[in-house]
Amino acid sequence: MGLLSLGTPLDWPQARPLASHVREHGITQFLHLWNKIKDRRGDKLLWGDEIEYMVITLDDQQRSAKLSLRQEEILKVLSQSSSEHADHDPDRHHPDLAGHPPTFHPEFGRFMLESTPGSPYGASPNELKRVEGNMRLRRKIARSHLRPDELPITLTSFPRLGVNDAPFTEPHFEPRGEASRSMFLPDQIINPHARFPTLAANIRKRRGSKVAINVPIFKDERTPSPFIDPSVPWDRDLFPEDGEAKAGAALQDHIYMDAMGFGMGCCCLQVTFQACSVQEARTVYDQLTPVAPIMLALTAASPAYRGYLSDVDCRWNVISGAVDDRTPEERGEKPLDLAGHTPSGGLDHASRRVPKSRYDSVDSYLSLDPANRKEYNDNPLPVNEAIRERLMSEGVDKVLADHLSHLFIRDPIVIFSEMIDQDDESSTDHFENIQSTNWQTMRFKPPPPGGAIGWRVEFRSMEVQITDFENAAFSVFIVLLTRAILSFGLNFYMPISKVDENMKRAQERDSVGRQKFHFRKEVFRKRNRHRVLSRNPSFDAGRNGGGEAGSGAEVAALGSDSGLLDRHSPPSSGRATPIRNHLHHHPSSSSLNGTKILNGKGGRSSSTPGSPRAWNGSGTLSPHQLQVPVEEEYEEMSMDEIINGKGDEFPGLLGLVRNYLDSLNIDVETRCTMGLYLDLVGSRANGSLMTTATWIRNYVRSHPEYNFDSVISQGINYDMIKKLDLIERGLEEAPGFLPSIYAKRRRDEDR
Repeated sequence: MGLLSLGTPLDWPQARPLASHVREHGITQFLHLWNKIKDRRGDKLLWGDEIEYMVITLDDQQRSAKLSLRQEEILKVLSQSSSEHADHDPDRHHPDLAGHPPTFHPEFGRFMLESTPGSPYGASPNELKRVEGNMRLRRKIARSHLRPDELPITLTSFPRLGVNDAPFTEPHFEPRGEASRSMFLPDQIINPHARFPTLAANIRKRRGSKVAINVPIFKDERTPSPFIDPSVPWDRDLFPEDGEAKAGAALQDHIYMDAMGFGMGCCCLQVTFQACSVQEARTVYDQLTPVAPIMLALTAASPAYRGYLSDVDCRWNVISGAVDDRTPEERGEKPLDLAGHTPSGGLDHASRRVPKSRYDSVDSYLSLDPANRKEYNDNPLPVNEAIRERLMSEGVDKVLADHLSHLFIRDPIVIFSEMIDQDDESSTDHFENIQSTNWQTMRFKPPPPGGAIGWRVEFRSMEVQITDFENAAFSVFIVLLTRAILSFGLNFYMPISKVDENMKRAQERDSVGRQKFHFRKEVFRKRNRHRVLSRNPSFDAGRNGGGEAGSGAEVAALGSDSGLLDRHSPPSSGRATPIRNHLHHHPSSSSLNGTKILNGKGGRSSSTPGSPRAWNGSGTLSPHQLQVPVEEEYEEMSMDEIINGKGDEFPGLLGLVRNYLDSLNIDVETRCTMGLYLDLVGSRANGSLMTTATWIRNYVRSHPEYNFDSVISQGINYDMIKKLDLIERGLEEAPGFLPSIYAKRRRDEDR
């Protein structure tokens, strides 16, 4: 969860005047780093996952499942166990841990644990085969250090977080905290590290009000219509913000939430890749950006909030709203009609419109790939013009300068007094202060100074799944998809506005079965989509230093130092062409208070040397491709079609991954394991296996205590948590949710 520093955090009135200082020195720090490592190449492909757990306390007598607030104590025990018993615990020498015990980290919620592998994975098939075992051992280690009445569960959202009909935490606290001032959540659910309560408080103070999260209620047979939530304490008068719900912050027919903890208390599954170079990282970033909404829908796992069934299946907009520090003026809204509520919120100056929360989807593509047409960046892109000009004057290309200057329109929310003045040549803390609090579906991550870690890309959209089998399957699928992208030179570009539309559709109830999503029709760089893919000779040349192409096994070595991504020949061309690094300024823009908003066309000219252009395999523009309007490059497809393909018209992402695997020399056992994972992905996409969100909704609605009024009672929640734990351990079957072989396979692995 972002940057954890030690020190004395500043309250918002103290931090606000230092915002420009942090931005200025943050960019200075980036430039020092950039000049040292911009030409760094040859890093191995490494990757890792992050899985977040909730720790649940079960009371069988009361039939209650509550959130355990023992994070600090549990992490201390896990840390001591790791350091003191590494040589004695047989699990820590299990081959799936590769000799490195896993690490556990704090998260925003005091009921949450984050786990990562002790060392990164490579991407060879044998490495991918040990991912699930590593995840399972992490869960086993965590569980072994919990109390008998506690369990770690990989559940995206706790259905009864914030209810007031019964305690939902252990121990119980009243919602009277100064940081959040929430009517539903006590501050005691927040990690006590100084950063977290300060983050919650300063977001509220900068915004000028509490956050207002409204999720549509699922209208069941007996749900009141209109739905006006009877559990909201409409007349509470403890804090000045208590009147906001009645003044319009709480919407009719919606579930209202008013604190950062509702979003940052959600769990997710993230995957981070190390690329061989900055060019490769930027291309992976771009090509996975259109995939992010698809994977959000496919992993949907959070249909319930504050004791109600909602009409959405995903967490994304909940978290987006939970950290939305924009003032009414920045949101383009009128302030609430309450004393002290002003257009400028907690700022002392007028502000320009900022279209999105700082937790949202990607706003622009990042690569210098010639396939990146200017028309794809079709959303307005507010930028800090002074920072943008400074970056470009220091030799940073316009595309990357746009990206960074867009991130740096944000204010730093938490500043530590001891860290105001830093050595900009050796520290990147000010840069990370801004970078790490821009939470988008993808994150482009420069190497930390002075270390062995390279350029990285973080894939952030997926919801965590109930079982380690599912989490491994989706993680491995994304890793293999990146390998197919690099090996075959795939092109998933489409307008960013359509990616945003897909993000909205992905969160709707049963979007996998009921929605269609925009996706690119032709994903190959040449019109060869109907034939079986072969390996990319330019990939061979990049890793072998030119000359003869390597063997299929060599091409497939996912840990190779591929030079593909600063070369743009299509599959089978055998030609490599370097990227040009200078892009033209687009003349049309508007600015306010030093911030420029690009015109929604990407801000670059297609006629300028070095601008993105279509490839025809000869280094020149293809007349046919130049005539194709962007609108004809993509179409609406079902989830089944995007993942599993549509005959000869579109290969499907699974088809691309399977073609990639076909190019490798893989033993039968490994291929079978990969096949199980890919079959799960395909089955979720075609509806033969339901998503976690659908399973939860169906379970609640079929429970004998459910009154078809959208309410999730304490007893229903308890039974569901118990059921999910039994399913994860393979002690109960889950037909229609998990493959029929899962339960036996899971039990066999525990023997």
